[in-house]
Amino acid sequence: MRLILAPMEGVLDHLMRDLLTRLNPFDLCVTEFVRVVDMRLPPRVFHRLCPELHQGCKTPAGTPVRIQLLGQEPDWLAENADQACRLGAEGIDLNFGCPAKTVNKHRGGAALLADSEQLYRIGKAVRAAVPAHLPVSAKIRLGLEQRDSYLENSQALADAGISELAVHARSKKDGYRPPAWWPLVAEIRQRLTIPVIVNGEIWSAEQAAQAQQQSGCADVMLGRGALALPNLAATIKTGGAAMTWPEVIELLQTYSGLEVAGDKGMYYPNRIKQWLNYLKLQYTEARELFAAIRTLTHTDDIRRVLDNMRAEG
Repeated sequence: MRLILAPMEGVLDHLMRDLLTRLNPFDLCVTEFVRVVDMRLPPRVFHRLCPELHQGCKTPAGTPVRIQLLGQEPDWLAENADQACRLGAEGIDLNFGCPAKTVNKHRGGAALLADSEQLYRIGKAVRAAVPAHLPVSAKIRLGLEQRDSYLENSQALADAGISELAVHARSKKDGYRPPAWWPLVAEIRQRLTIPVIVNGEIWSAEQAAQAQQQSGCADVMLGRGALALPNLAATIKTGGAAMTWPEVIELLQTYSGLEVAGDKGMYYPNRIKQWLNYLKLQYTEARELFAAIRTLTHTDDIRRVLDNMRAEG
């Protein structure tokens, strides 16, 4: 069984990858997407989204990081896959799952699920550009408007030579509304000979086991659930207890130090509120904390609230 930390644009950046891989036995992380249009991007773009390139493409805890590309042009995606690998990437992931309107209107992300031939062309071009010893993976959803193209699309990518496939078990139209259709992933798993990774609506160790059983997949990708319960991967893999709220407060303070010391400190107030919106799904205390900082815009004020809450136990 492998546990993979999903890519989530604007959320699971290198600081959050650092934090969560310290806490959990993740086997792999995938970066936020690098947007590819019509040029070979300069190294600084890859280094900004994947600073781990400077340390063997691993988080400080030693978890491998794979760079994700998003675009629609096979040749330019191949060019940038080559660029990423020359910079030290340990593998490439292709984004065919992002449901964002701003991405889809330019035929990126989930919009390509309507064109299996283009998926094949992209997969084949990128696989040819990446050294044979490095993996090329992809992430898809079950379809665009309906859950109806997953077998055709997954087969096209497998035929193109990708190494493994992650499947978010919903359509683009489904968004993030439950349920996740894990049994449909089983149809993909039965069809393909490459590894298939199940993703979607996994908030607990019990749901992870259900997703594995219903999908037939050994490997699991965690996204929102890993933010709502920060040691979710550890509870799945080792059977440990969920973090207590005092432990979460301590973690939030550690995260605050990383954010403020890093190059994203100016975004800290928004980032901490964003994370609390996920934590509220698992911890009732997070609602009280969110209410206390909701109107605060200065980092020092927010950190003071955290310090006081920790002192109060």
